[in-house]
Amino acid sequence: MPDILLTRIDNRLVHGQVGMAWTSALAGCNLIVVADDAAAADPVQQSLMSATAQSAGCGIRFFTLEKTIAVIHKASPSQHIFLVVRTPQDARKLVEGGVPIDKLCIGNMHVAPGKVVTGDSHVYMDDGDKEDLRAIRARNVDVYIQIAPGDRKIDFEK
Repeated sequence: MPDILLTRIDNRLVHGQVGMAWTSALAGCNLIVVADDAAAADPVQQSLMSATAQSAGCGIRFFTLEKTIAVIHKASPSQHIFLVVRTPQDARKLVEGGVPIDKLCIGNMHVAPGKVVTGDSHVYMDDGDKEDLRAIRARNVDVYIQIAPGDRKIDFEK
C-alpha cells in the first residue's frame, strides 16, 4: 500500500506554497507525485516544479493520470508521498481508478467562466467540480478546503 500522506488539488500544481509550506507540514514527506497529463508531457513545467521540490528536499515524479493509477501501488514503503493534481475531475479519476486516497485537500482553484467562490475561501467551483468532490467524498475520503497548512479546514459545501 503506498504511503500517500495527502492529496491536494491546486491549479498551479507545485509552486512555492506547495513545495515549501505543505511538504514541511507533512511529516516525513520525501516525494511529490504530480499526476497531470499536461505536466507529464511538458519538460519546461517539470523543470520549474523540480527546482521547487529540490529546494524543499523532496524528490518529484511527473505521471499522467493513467500512469499514476498503474504505478502508485508499486511505491516503495520508504516513499512518503504528497500527491498533487490540478482539478477535482483528476482527483476523481484517481480515486475511481483505485488510488488509495483518504484525504483530499482543496487548495487553489482559480476564477474561470461559470465558477463561483465557495464559502469564505478563495476557491472557485462550478457544479461539475462539486459533483466530482461529492463522488470522492462518497468513497469515504475526507474532502475539505485548506489553503495553507495553518489555516482552518472549510467544508466545500458551505
